[in-house]
Amino acid sequence: MGDRAEVSGSIERVTYYNEESGYTVLRLRPDTRGMLPYAYGEQLLTVVGNLPEVNPGEWLKLTGQWLMHPKHGRQFQVEQCEQSVPASVEGIKRYLGSGMVRGVGKVMAERIVNRFGADTLTIIDENPQRLGEVLGIGRKRVDNVIKAWAEQRAIKDVMIFLQGHGISTHLAVKIYKQYGDASLAVVQATPYRLVQDIHGIGFKTADKIAQALGLSPDDPARIEAGIHYTLSKMADDGHVYAPQDELEPEAAEILQLPAERVTAVLESLENSELVRRETIVYQTADDRRQTTAGKSTNGGDAVMREERAVYLPALYHSETGLTRQVKRLVEHPTSRLSGLRGGFVQAPLLDKGAGGRVATNPLTPQQEQAVNAAVSHKLTILTGGPGTGKTTTLNNLLNLLDATGHTYALASPTGRAAKRMTEATGREARTIHRLLEFKPGEGFGRNENHPIDADLIVIDESSMLDLVLAYNLLRAIGSDSHLLLVGDVDQLPSVGAGDVLRDLIESGVAAVVRLETIFRQAADSLIIRNAHRINRGLMPETTADGADSLPSDFYIFIKEDPGETADLLVDIVAKRAPTKFGLDPFDDIQVLAPMYNGLAGVTRLNGLLQEALNPPGGRKIERRISGRTFRVGDKVMQTVNNYDKSVYNGDIGRITAIDVIEQTMTVAIDGAPVVYSFLEVDELIHAYAVSVHKSQGSEYPCVVIPVVVQHYLMLQRNLLYTAITRARKLVILVGTRRAIQIAVRTNPVVERHTALDWRLKK
Repeated sequence: MGDRAEVSGSIERVTYYNEESGYTVLRLRPDTRGMLPYAYGEQLLTVVGNLPEVNPGEWLKLTGQWLMHPKHGRQFQVEQCEQSVPASVEGIKRYLGSGMVRGVGKVMAERIVNRFGADTLTIIDENPQRLGEVLGIGRKRVDNVIKAWAEQRAIKDVMIFLQGHGISTHLAVKIYKQYGDASLAVVQATPYRLVQDIHGIGFKTADKIAQALGLSPDDPARIEAGIHYTLSKMADDGHVYAPQDELEPEAAEILQLPAERVTAVLESLENSELVRRETIVYQTADDRRQTTAGKSTNGGDAVMREERAVYLPALYHSETGLTRQVKRLVEHPTSRLSGLRGGFVQAPLLDKGAGGRVATNPLTPQQEQAVNAAVSHKLTILTGGPGTGKTTTLNNLLNLLDATGHTYALASPTGRAAKRMTEATGREARTIHRLLEFKPGEGFGRNENHPIDADLIVIDESSMLDLVLAYNLLRAIGSDSHLLLVGDVDQLPSVGAGDVLRDLIESGVAAVVRLETIFRQAADSLIIRNAHRINRGLMPETTADGADSLPSDFYIFIKEDPGETADLLVDIVAKRAPTKFGLDPFDDIQVLAPMYNGLAGVTRLNGLLQEALNPPGGRKIERRISGRTFRVGDKVMQTVNNYDKSVYNGDIGRITAIDVIEQTMTVAIDGAPVVYSFLEVDELIHAYAVSVHKSQGSEYPCVVIPVVVQHYLMLQRNLLYTAITRARKLVILVGTRRAIQIAVRTNPVVERHTALDWRLKK
């Protein structure tokens, strides 16, 4: 005990892996008899220590010490780790058959090793064409194995370098896939380039490499990267620009440098492609933002404030470009709907429907105003809460257009929202990307030179419209067409940067109609009543609160302890709700949590729900990637737009297959199989529980929401309102009344740094 020792062998399973620290607990099958005295005759060894991310089947050569843990017994504590290749025939079989070499499974590995024995790896290295001598291996398989083996050898050089700087195997492989044989040169010469080029590598990782390579902490290249990272981080939080007096201290803290060094480099970047700067002058006191965004609200007196705004170039061009496009549309004198202006809309015409479309009802004066606005104004916004008749208004408008021979195009930011729009209107709706004919590598097919051929373009769920997408949408709308944005401005703003719907309303350039009357049928639902109560700052009701005449579609279960809240929530999702309401826990129930961290956060709830709904066992194949275990049958969500696969941020599916030989995972999304390589799986997260932000634009039969005081940082009125309005039939809150009260009472002024409304007013 305590003496320095070496062990080598194949990983049987990874029991625990911490993605941040690299601390790992795994079971190792030793390779040579020389190791057995240290193993005390055990077939599997327990290995602990900080390691790069590893998977079952990988071969490790470890240096360290044998220790006796008081609870877990004998363990090998790793001090140095080298990802190696096995020495014995049996070890080579296990190595080749583990899925480490794409295209080779257990059966083929056994055939190859039976043919070449201990020389197998040498032959694959030096004379791989001899693989054709193996019975049952075709020419195509030989070529695939040769290619995969060559990739592994090249990747190994990158891995050796990167592992010395604490970079995981998984990211090392992604770096090689991105840069190929130039990987080492790129990493050594321009490490900060990794942040922009590779999903999963952030500034801290690139900075660690750069520092290890000897780059000075105050090197201008490092400071530029830190400024860019800070701006990107703020954009991820929804801000279009950063006020310079906020940007400099935040970047200085990330860089661990004096703010003056950041200021000096920022000044030198004035005309670069890294940042754009502009002075924004606010001339009135009644703007909606507080002084934190450079605007004043002191007593309503007119004042003038200046703010130095720093933009990422893409966001600067999108905001200024969107401003130009909006002005072009609203100021253009001709209209494709000019024949419908001047009070043409009448209820008898609308009541008839059109061509078997969704039937329509007589309009309220407010709804009729909305229809008239849409045909009379080039840019119209229709907003209002649930149950106020937005869909009825839209169907009447579309029936009018059908009856008068006019054309329209319907779209929504997400596939799920477009599907709901199709169901609600009886007409085809598409995602905005499809409407704009987006093609990977080519961009949007529809633009100023090739606009959308429709008299009216309708965008639903427009609160989700971020700045960049809005700019590309407006570019593709002809100057004589009309645009109608339909959405609930009280919901959470877009996941992407910007606050487009609210900015357009504030700017005064659009005709805005807000529907406020809750229709009787909708008012009979506690979900809709409570959504409006919460929006007015009132606590939600349940049937237990005296609303006994209403259907039981809204429940609150009280648990003070967040750990007990999580346990009860799992029981509700897995047993109680399916039994009482006949709901499928995968397809009908969605858990929406305010935060990722904590005992009742998204991350922990996903682990608990995975074990309850899709436990390991039987013949279920699973694979551990990026510190998470993916299992056939798991519910997963796409987290970034992947245009090559036509899947988008927020799409939910189920894992139907994991092929450890070909290193692929297949996910069924809206019934269509989508194939991911293991390198692409970090685009997916488990989706038994998702954040409220990720649920935008979606609708579920039942939502279950943990509401605990530990989430106080995110407990806000618009977040709870958004979560509740995702449910069609049933809402279940689990937590404390105090936490619900915090959410209902917390209604902060929008704090996103945007200047679209200022530009439009200007």
